[in-house]
Amino acid sequence: MSQADNEPTILAAEVPEDPTVELPLLELRDGLSDVVETAPELAEVIEAFRGGSGPVAVDAERASGYRYSHRAYLVQLRRAGSGSALVDPIPFGDLSALGDAIIDAEWIIHAANQDLACLAEVGMVPRTVFDTELAGRLLGYPKVGLASLVSEVLGYRMRKEHSAADWSTRPLPAPWLVYAALDVEMLIELRDAIEAELRRDGKWEWAQQEFAAILQAPPKEPKPDPWRRTSGMHRIRNRRGLAVVRALWEARDQIAAKADISPGRILPDSAIVEAAAAIPADRDTLQRLTAFKGRGAHRHMRVWWEAIDHARRLPDSELPKQGARYDGPPPARAWADRDPDAAARLSAARAGVSEIAEQHRLPTENLLSPDTIRRLAWSPPADADLAVFTEFLRTHGARPWQIALTAETLTDALATKPAQTPPPSPEPDDAPPLVDPA
Repeated sequence: MSQADNEPTILAAEVPEDPTVELPLLELRDGLSDVVETAPELAEVIEAFRGGSGPVAVDAERASGYRYSHRAYLVQLRRAGSGSALVDPIPFGDLSALGDAIIDAEWIIHAANQDLACLAEVGMVPRTVFDTELAGRLLGYPKVGLASLVSEVLGYRMRKEHSAADWSTRPLPAPWLVYAALDVEMLIELRDAIEAELRRDGKWEWAQQEFAAILQAPPKEPKPDPWRRTSGMHRIRNRRGLAVVRALWEARDQIAAKADISPGRILPDSAIVEAAAAIPADRDTLQRLTAFKGRGAHRHMRVWWEAIDHARRLPDSELPKQGARYDGPPPARAWADRDPDAAARLSAARAGVSEIAEQHRLPTENLLSPDTIRRLAWSPPADADLAVFTEFLRTHGARPWQIALTAETLTDALATKPAQTPPPSPEPDDAPPLVDPA
């Protein structure tokens, strides 16, 4: 463990304005601490962080792309007066005592929605958070990856070469540990500088509401028919082929879950799609498919063939439907034909929300959920009253600041029928943008 007393505060104003100036490489201030792997070491860390002051920078490393589970394989922390700590959760399983030691502190987490679940799995659940990635979105930064924000706001260049490493590896190599420790090295300073910007721009209350919403969000429900997310599945044009995709996906998922290996390392999506397009008549034909000649695919060849054969024999009544099940409006691209008035409402609503987002330097999807806009435009309240629209937004998860900015505009847009019905512009799914890897 290393000491972090008297850490310098670095303000955004100190960042060199000349783009030709090379940013200094961020280094560990106090050297690399040992990984905490034993009960006595953990007890020492718990007491050190209990005795620290101010917010706690928290991060977690998973083995995405390598393991089936989303568990944390390393937890990193830093706090003034406590220093930095790298904790291996695998020997302990439960880190609730560590979480309890810092429960009254604000936890600074970059892209909290990615880490909260795996932290909760080991018993670490915050009461308050400050999400630097989300705050960067509210401030209109074009890139909100941790390295990008540290560079833009604090003027340091971060190493990111181990972001896709297999963190289930043991022992963890020293360069990986340095990378992991750097992820919390500047989070406290970044948080303070970003708070100053939020207050200056009148967005501090917005951020507070967003951070609270992160903690209040219910656990994500599994999406129906997860096999439909198989990459390249658009090539499959018939229901029998879809049945093959489903059967292979489910067989692969069972193997992957049991072995705790990423499904794509058991059998790539491309192999599933190739088999679904060909629908081989026997096992020998399956083995001759290009994607099934590798050692990984060959290892479970009996399983793959049984899955395909089962799909081949299904009666038509049990074949999956072409379209995915969805409890909301139809895809926006179909609105102009199915309901021209709804298409007009959607275009007007999107235009109004987009204009507000631009005025406040916000990503449109952070101002209001695209799914909420679609639902409102497809089935607007019968009474075009501001109070009714406000309640609709509230019940669909909009925060007070979002409602204050958009409710009146949406009421006007959806109450007025345009003279023409332009087709809605393409809209991404209601999912947050991909986190900038930098």
